[in-house]
Amino acid sequence: MPEIFQYSFMIRAFIAGTVIAVAAPLIGNFLVIRRFSLIADTLSHMALVGVAIGMLTGTQPLLVTIGVTVVAALLIEKLRSNRNIAAESILAMFLPGGLALALVLISLAHGFNANLFNYLFGSITTVQENELWLVVGLGLATVFTVVGLYKQLLAAALDEDSAKVGGVKVELVNSVLMILTAVTVSLSMRIVGVLLIGALMVIPGVTAMHVARSFAQTMYLAVGFSIAAVLIGLFGAYYLNVPAGAAIVLLSLLIFGVVAASRSR
Repeated sequence: MPEIFQYSFMIRAFIAGTVIAVAAPLIGNFLVIRRFSLIADTLSHMALVGVAIGMLTGTQPLLVTIGVTVVAALLIEKLRSNRNIAAESILAMFLPGGLALALVLISLAHGFNANLFNYLFGSITTVQENELWLVVGLGLATVFTVVGLYKQLLAAALDEDSAKVGGVKVELVNSVLMILTAVTVSLSMRIVGVLLIGALMVIPGVTAMHVARSFAQTMYLAVGFSIAAVLIGLFGAYYLNVPAGAAIVLLSLLIFGVVAASRSR
């Protein structure tokens, strides 16, 4: 057995990383075709609010973060669906607003510390067993929900008006997508950190779109690219002693660069 798998924290890291590597691009692909991919970064700032509340109240940051991001995601979707405010304007308000609120709460929680930096930049090797079960459970629930609602999610993402005519409950489907996005963002913060979550959700999908001939093929390829980046990134992080989150994102960008360069020839 390779040395890396002799440590229980690395085994937990690979399990959690693989689950997120599957869930993140599945959600991210729908966000990309809706031109709403920046919501991942917006919710990552709201996730930081959840972490700050958890630190301030002494509760489990991951559970609090899920609650905060779900509420924020549903509120964003409610404002977007009214169509009185442009989607990008809504995100432009929530993104700095979330960061500002997080900074205030962090200051009340006695400022920055090592644990907070784990959430900011990711610390997959510090995932505890109780967190692992939460990541696996909610991650698999996200994957199964996407598979079960695939046709409805795709129809609503491509054209909401046509989807309504076709009998799709667009408001419900959009709300489900926002909840899944919020949960995925919350779970991913332990893997890549709140500052890099958007990259893991978006880059594999954008890479897959360069070579895929259908949306379904895009989903498969995006998951493949994401798993490759996460697994190779974890090996690189362990043997090179670099941050796992940063290694995963850089590998995602490297894969994108290679694919894009090969397609341009």
